[in-house]
Amino acid sequence: MSRRLAGAVVAVVGTGGLGREIAAVLRERGATVVTAGRGDGEVRLDIRDPEAGDALVAHARTVHGRLDGVVVASGVVAFGTLEETDHVVVEELFLTNAIGPLWLAQRVLPALRESRGFLAALSGVVAASPMPGMVAYSASKAALAAGLAALRREVRRAGVSVCDVQPPHTETGLATRPLAGTAPRMPEGLTPRTVAERVVVAIEGDEALVTADGLLTGQTFSDQRISGVTPASRNRL
Repeated sequence: MSRRLAGAVVAVVGTGGLGREIAAVLRERGATVVTAGRGDGEVRLDIRDPEAGDALVAHARTVHGRLDGVVVASGVVAFGTLEETDHVVVEELFLTNAIGPLWLAQRVLPALRESRGFLAALSGVVAASPMPGMVAYSASKAALAAGLAALRREVRRAGVSVCDVQPPHTETGLATRPLAGTAPRMPEGLTPRTVAERVVVAIEGDEALVTADGLLTGQTFSDQRISGVTPASRNRL
């Protein structure tokens, strides 16, 4: 199955390095893009607000008449052992990386059902391969990935596609702005443009999951291929 993006109305939540590049690639495909973020964008919203999705849907319907897709490209990171991580930081990680995106999905799903649209979100490689020194961050991203996997099965009969993209380290600058701690030395990451192009290809192909390895190799996973995959075996993909 393939999805045409020309003429589609797609909201991109998150105006950082990845969000900007995803919006740019979507426009190149002919989509009308609605940008949304806490500090800038056409729609000002805080993903930690349970009602944030309402403003997004209202804007899309008022200005463009519909909403065909939503890409969640926002997130925060923190470094350090779990013992060293303040409970406020743990809460913020889960609010922004897991709970907020699920709240957003709740509010936008009725519009996506109408358009038989899609929801895509970036969980990250740590969702499948959690890292020491990033326990709370890894857990928040794994929570999002689990939510997306379950939601995919809930809404697929309604014609709504759900895609989880798990890129490896990407040079967005996020690691230089942690909520806490200091990033370890890491090899050079992917460019935001590389990840953005793969995200859009996944949307066009109605892919269910893009792993870190799959992002580099182009390997794809459909609903049918991942429906029986266990968490342990998925980590080996």
